[in-house]
Amino acid sequence: MQAINIIGAGLAGCEAAWQLAAEGFDVLLYEMKPSEFSPAHSYPGFAELVCSNSLKSALPDTASGLLKDEMLRLGSLTVPCAFETAVEAGNALAVDREKFSDLITEKIRANPHITVRHERLDKIPDGFTVIATGPLTDGKLAEKIKELCGNGFSFYDAAAPIVTFDSIDENLVFFASRYNKGGADYINCTMNKDEYTAFYHSLLTAETAPLKEFEKEFFKVYEGCMPIEVLAKRGEDAMRFGPLKPVGLTDPRTGRRPYANVQMRKENADGTLYNLVGFQTNLKFSEQKRVFSMITGLSGAEFVRYGVMHRNSFINSPQVLEKTSALKTDSRIYFAGQITGVEGYMESAMSGIIAGKNLAAHLKGKPPFILPGETMCGALMAYITQNSGNFQPVGANMGILPPLGERIKDKKQRYEKYAERALSYYDGEGTDSTVT
Repeated sequence: MQAINIIGAGLAGCEAAWQLAAEGFDVLLYEMKPSEFSPAHSYPGFAELVCSNSLKSALPDTASGLLKDEMLRLGSLTVPCAFETAVEAGNALAVDREKFSDLITEKIRANPHITVRHERLDKIPDGFTVIATGPLTDGKLAEKIKELCGNGFSFYDAAAPIVTFDSIDENLVFFASRYNKGGADYINCTMNKDEYTAFYHSLLTAETAPLKEFEKEFFKVYEGCMPIEVLAKRGEDAMRFGPLKPVGLTDPRTGRRPYANVQMRKENADGTLYNLVGFQTNLKFSEQKRVFSMITGLSGAEFVRYGVMHRNSFINSPQVLEKTSALKTDSRIYFAGQITGVEGYMESAMSGIIAGKNLAAHLKGKPPFILPGETMCGALMAYITQNSGNFQPVGANMGILPPLGERIKDKKQRYEKYAERALSYYDGEGTDSTVT
């Protein structure tokens, strides 16, 4: 039969290609890099991580950890690659971006069932196709998708700045993870009340990068990736309850919990670069240098990348997609990745797995691959294809899972039960037979 088309070699596209190849299908994977890059991408490899190098927690009793465990059971490509290229980040699974991308690229290129074509598509190819073009889809292809799905809508997120480790004043910062969980993997920059107040007011008055007219019209900030200056405008203490929260930390200089605290996380395996956790921003580059240099230990910081703002678009999946990720109006076309409304790197990759498995099942005349809602993968897919309210992107969280049959007050124990129940379906002990 004709090779299956996959548009986009991001996390979702690579996972979809991997699943289909594992089922013996030939795949044509289209990727416009390196001849052309989106406004947010710069690395030529596949599965490039743009916003952060963290894939969130790997602990099994967390939503993101449970998601990874399930993905491993589904034959994920990206999760094993992430563990192989991990850098220290406490309980989080963070990776060396370039090594992660290089490893996935190598595995995709080495697969005999996958052929890569480096070209930009302006139309949807004939035949079975998985569209995994990501949240920055634009141009003629975006118009074709709009014709298929109706007018979509957009939101915006931002990437955080990165500084060199050598430019950080080590005498003014300390290494620790909150509550001493994991290793001392984060650099902590404490602020007293006066320092925080000065930083807050400077952030409020800092100049942002100008938005184009179409950006002003569609500018909607998604809660999961909010620019720090937007958060600051919600009130003087908003940042102290967000990325600058001091809980779980003790300032070794005072022996007390700091008034506010900025954390920096390793950006690469060598530890030569660190990113400012939670500091996604749309400030002008000169303003980022001025304001962020006020953070303790960063007065002489060398910024190797400033934060940038970019558009993210997603389709109204509950209206246009089947539970299988297939388009309701054309069963040859499947969607995967952030364009479907999943939020997060691993969530995007997961949707690629599901799309690939369902397309393979369809072509082999097998029943659809529908995971039960008690699993994190199944709950996420149900959310994006069956949501009846005001549809907004969502990431893995325990709140989308159905309640347990028993009431457990302790959150840790409750989450452990959620994870135990979810994984039992993959281990053949659950009550639903749809997991294979």
